[in-house]
Amino acid sequence: MDTIDQFTDETPGAEPEEIPEQFPELILDRPANEGEETVAVLDEIYLPLPPKKRIRPEWILGLIALLAAILLIAVAAMSRPYYEAADDPEALSERHQLQEATQPEILSEPEPEPSETEPTARPTIPPDPNPYGRLDFQYNRQNYLTCLRTDSYSGVDVSAFQGSIDWNKVARSGIDFAIIRLGYRGYGSGKLVEDEYAKKNLKGASEAGLPIGAYFFSQALTMDEAEEEIRFMLDILGDYRLDMPIVLDWEIPTADARTANMDARTLTDIQLYFCERMKTLGYQPMVYFNWHQSENLYYLSELEDYPFWLAMYQDRMSFPWKVEMWQYTCTGRVPGIQGDVDINVYMP
Repeated sequence: MDTIDQFTDETPGAEPEEIPEQFPELILDRPANEGEETVAVLDEIYLPLPPKKRIRPEWILGLIALLAAILLIAVAAMSRPYYEAADDPEALSERHQLQEATQPEILSEPEPEPSETEPTARPTIPPDPNPYGRLDFQYNRQNYLTCLRTDSYSGVDVSAFQGSIDWNKVARSGIDFAIIRLGYRGYGSGKLVEDEYAKKNLKGASEAGLPIGAYFFSQALTMDEAEEEIRFMLDILGDYRLDMPIVLDWEIPTADARTANMDARTLTDIQLYFCERMKTLGYQPMVYFNWHQSENLYYLSELEDYPFWLAMYQDRMSFPWKVEMWQYTCTGRVPGIQGDVDINVYMP
């Protein structure tokens, strides 16, 4: 008699299904025979995901430090002319001029002539009176000041502080000429320094068809230093031809400058020496000053053989003596020049 152990579930002629060795715990999908229990079938195999990478705090700090370094380098590159100009007297002068331009206008009066009994070493003969009055100037369509009573021309004077200039745009804007800084003498060190943009501006303005002049920001104390500055200017100019005046822009930029104790006699003699030397070399010299200098640092009557260039930041002519050029603003705007620029009206 057969026992129950002799019965099997095998279907005759069928091979038992084999469980894959790599997944021994899984039962493969197969049709359930009648009477058998249904086994759950897994259609997909889910493998474990790799762990997510966490952003470390030191990575964030490193990125912030890198961005800050890039920004610092960019600012340093843009401000390079200012860093290099630590001894540049015009940097201080520009600051003072800007302060004066934003202060309420205080009109000075000409120094009264001394009486016959008053002892003085200063010449008493005044320079020629100014033929132009307050109403003789007005702005043209390009917003440049012009003189109504004579032919006049609008021009800019520029230095490294204006950066790179699009001279073609400047020429198209109604500007008639450019006076370019060639360099400066350090107000503390006394070192001669070429303006970083001097040659680039000479080339650009000339190629744009603008008549050019030149100036040097002087801190000369003696004739020898004035001669040194003249030679320095000529080396920079090279073969460039000047159609506009050449100027020794002498100023006292700060109370601790090497020029702080200059007297009128010495400074007038320095300007006379510069003008005479430049005239013999074929240039047209010009004397630059502001109202304070005209009263305290120059004997203008001794310099009248040369044209005067006045710095006075207003649009009404109130200076008592005749000038051929008037720098009427230090905060002008001209297409092709980024930021503020000096603008002049020239009445030759």
